[in-house]
Amino acid sequence: MPVENPADRPAASKPLAAKRPANPLALAVLGLLLEQPLHPHAMAAVLRERQLDLTFKLTTGSLYDTVRALARDGWIEEDGVERVGGRPARTVYRHTAEGRTRFTAWLDELIREPAREFPKFVSALSYLGALGPRRAAEALRERAAALEARMASDAEAYRTAREEHRAPRLFVIEAEYARAMAEAELRWVRETADEIERGALPWPGEHTDA
Repeated sequence: MPVENPADRPAASKPLAAKRPANPLALAVLGLLLEQPLHPHAMAAVLRERQLDLTFKLTTGSLYDTVRALARDGWIEEDGVERVGGRPARTVYRHTAEGRTRFTAWLDELIREPAREFPKFVSALSYLGALGPRRAAEALRERAAALEARMASDAEAYRTAREEHRAPRLFVIEAEYARAMAEAELRWVRETADEIERGALPWPGEHTDA
């Protein structure tokens, strides 16, 4: 007899935790459940179909942990069990009424209020001078090439989501934002590399170039 995945077992209903989820993957789970109740396996399939695994760090373990935490804290609740053929039974989840209200309030805040984020690239740029002009320009050129390759891959993923999987544009609009940000970064990286190579960017202590 099929055995239910322990991660699919429903948590007891509890009042909604005041603290918001720490894992950004919770946003993806809560967003999917706005559309319809789902079990975690289906959540993972939809996230990958829409290429949201490029936006959220998605593993089977992290997804089930997130679902368990959201159920434990009262954001979501079970909505029955799905049984298909000989597959293990899977618990389907939906928003709680309060969880839905709190999620949309959280989402509204995230979109309205710019937050300070601390990407590693920006941190590294603080010490670009330590590389010396030649090495810094080479590093930026290599980053530009990597960005171009990633943008091409992401563009194909977006095309697949829109054309093959028929995902509505609104469901993958974050990919458009990511592309705009990548284009801006690529432009800045190339321009800065150009400045370094033609000597237009003052570089104290150029004799230290490696």
